[in-house]
Amino acid sequence: MSSITQAATTTDVHAVPKAKARNFSIDRARTFLTLVVLLHHAIIPYTYFGHTDPKSFFGFDMIVLATDSFFMAMFFFLSGLFVWPSITRKGPANHLKDRLLRLGLPFVICAFTIIPIAYYAISLRQNPEIGFAEFWWKTITVGPWPSGPVWFLWVLFGFDLVACLLFRLSPTMLEPINRLSLNGHERPGEFFVVMFAVTAALYVPGRIHFGAGSWFEFGPFSVQHGRVLLYASYFFFGAGIGVLNMNRGLLAADGKLAQRTWNWVLLALVPYCAMWVLIYIKREILGNPVRLPEWYESDYGFCFALFSVAILFVILAYFLRFKQSGWSMLDPMQADAYGMFLVHYPIVLWLQYWLFDYDLPAIVKALIAFVLTVVLSWGVTAALRRIPGAKRIL
Repeated sequence: MSSITQAATTTDVHAVPKAKARNFSIDRARTFLTLVVLLHHAIIPYTYFGHTDPKSFFGFDMIVLATDSFFMAMFFFLSGLFVWPSITRKGPANHLKDRLLRLGLPFVICAFTIIPIAYYAISLRQNPEIGFAEFWWKTITVGPWPSGPVWFLWVLFGFDLVACLLFRLSPTMLEPINRLSLNGHERPGEFFVVMFAVTAALYVPGRIHFGAGSWFEFGPFSVQHGRVLLYASYFFFGAGIGVLNMNRGLLAADGKLAQRTWNWVLLALVPYCAMWVLIYIKREILGNPVRLPEWYESDYGFCFALFSVAILFVILAYFLRFKQSGWSMLDPMQADAYGMFLVHYPIVLWLQYWLFDYDLPAIVKALIAFVLTVVLSWGVTAALRRIPGAKRIL
């Protein structure tokens, strides 16, 4: 793989991207993130953050703090990588048509089926007499109508819509990010600094204004107020990298990003540890108030944004360096990963409902929940994909 250290010319950026072989490292990173989502939801009840089970384990708090700080942002980044080539090949209208099928239809189906089934398990703990039909009708008519993890689908479609509008305005709008990516083959630190500066500038003010737990909610449409611009920035940084020569710049297997994996690991540890210091201050010194002072939200938001970009680089570096070729245990799951993301939530919540009354250590409960969620969601997805036409969606 040849290296590119100079900026692409305007002619290059205007070129229509050619079809190319799949990027195994990106595919495997996406499958890995799907497993991270399943793990995140499997262990949340056994943490301080979401302690809904009598058993807990502090190690799970350490995992949840890390995963919550990056995994959805990274999903938007990976999704953005393929947006500009798709719009270029298909045109904005056809691209949105495909995204409606791939994102819009699953969102509607999940909002009316998967999500109510999932949250019925929680409702039974609070009101064991309620029937599912009554719960379902109350959810979609009175509310609240939570979306669970599928909020990602409608937000991602919104970003695709914005991308199509920007493409109409100027197909070269993301050229500066693409040049930065090409330079990132030899100087990934420059890309890191720019991405961190932009994401922090978009995230920290929103966190100060809205706080960490504020959500926009309208029926099943929901998203965290303070994070929506963070997610948008990740999406469009990914889109800029994907404009042209994605595999020859920052994401090149022979680039400096992949060669300096441990540097990114050490960098990620600094803000991660700082977030724990701030959590200690919040709980033990400030008394865990509902509304935190602005200096706290600012400092935490800064560390959050730094860790998020650093751990993104860690995961990308790992898969670029070690997972470019050969066989990976993630490969058999790759085709079913999206479906597993869509169907896993009721599975994991009902497993946790079943485990609640068992006097088992938190580690055992979480292990059972995670393993069975992976196996069952994979099996359900594989079965659904056998339905004629389902592979176009799942």
